[in-house]
Amino acid sequence: MSKYVGPADKPWKTKDWHVSSWNYLEEVTRGFTPPKKVIIHDVTLRDGEQQAGIIYSKDDKVRIAEKLAEAGVQRIETGMPAVSPMDEAAIREIVKRNLGPDIFCFSRCIVDDVKRAADCGVKGVVIEIPVSGHMIEQAYKWPMEKAIDLSIKATAAAKENGLYTVFFTIDGTRAEMSFLLNLVERVATEGHMDAFTLVDTFGVLSPQAASYFTRKVKERLSNKPIEVHFHSDFGMGVANTIMAVLSGAEVIHSTVGGIGERCGNAAMEETAMALLTMYGIDVGINFDKINELSKLVMELSGLEVPPQRPFVGDKAFTVESGIVTGWYRNAYKDNPTTVFPIRPEFVGHAKPEIIMGKKSGVDNIAVWAERLGLKIAEEKKMDILSRIKKRSHDLKRTLSEAEFKEIVDQVSAGK
Repeated sequence: MSKYVGPADKPWKTKDWHVSSWNYLEEVTRGFTPPKKVIIHDVTLRDGEQQAGIIYSKDDKVRIAEKLAEAGVQRIETGMPAVSPMDEAAIREIVKRNLGPDIFCFSRCIVDDVKRAADCGVKGVVIEIPVSGHMIEQAYKWPMEKAIDLSIKATAAAKENGLYTVFFTIDGTRAEMSFLLNLVERVATEGHMDAFTLVDTFGVLSPQAASYFTRKVKERLSNKPIEVHFHSDFGMGVANTIMAVLSGAEVIHSTVGGIGERCGNAAMEETAMALLTMYGIDVGINFDKINELSKLVMELSGLEVPPQRPFVGDKAFTVESGIVTGWYRNAYKDNPTTVFPIRPEFVGHAKPEIIMGKKSGVDNIAVWAERLGLKIAEEKKMDILSRIKKRSHDLKRTLSEAEFKEIVDQVSAGK
């Protein structure tokens, strides 16, 4: 289980990671008010599947849920029963498996939807309603009062059916704040709400606004947990989620690999890792499981993990550069976090891979020669390196072991 076990006096540097000590300066952390415990509410099976072109079968959803449980996720949002009989069957099967995490499903602000959720046996329901004036009037074609009325009735029905109720406000960050907060208070008093979700549906919030908004909501709902659901249309999903947590949000909505509607959601692995290493907040994830979890989700989603993706990309710990390979040779064995900010094994990766190409140097040759059992005369290395660079440039790719051996043999033979 990969979790924080380092010294309390130097949380920025452990055997598994080495980030900046500046993150922990009092001048930086002053004003942070994170909760005592932060929970991951995974939405891969619902909002992740809403990414155009992703379709999960019942078996896919069960397999992903099993891996999420292994990774230590505390809550899994399994889908929306109203979408299809297959989705409902998947939700029921996941509930039946008793995997460990609390199982939730998603619901429109419709009483019948809520009853279907309860019938699936889930512990909780996330109930959505639009709250920005333009969405209510233009996208839904409703009068404003209808949104309030539906919210009160649906959340009350959730309570009657024994469901932990999370009130989810669509487009909350583009709503008039006074309307949003008044709606939330009315639902909490006239309907029912166990927790409130601040939703940045279109990813239009800045990190500073995420912090401010979280604090304002907590002032009005001091006795309710605050959950945050942020999209990444401007690439801010992870940053906004972190800022909300530092301002008191207790529950993070995220997806594996950041998949989701349009430009995706806050990526679970990036959010959790940043909180752990840069802020000392352990959200309970088994980080040595995130690589295989990511690969499974991407495979079943018909996607490839971007090679440069933090922590889970195939190239996250791959080195071609001669300079960095020199660092690797000198430091990695005894001090791996001198060369990489995270020890690869901590996030379920194999050891770093040193590859050969246009940007390589004599240290790459030394690493490959040792691995392949080749003896190369010192005076031959620069000629070999020159040919490697030219071959890689001409092919516009890195070289294989066979191509490397061919060049070594040619130079050694004086050809």
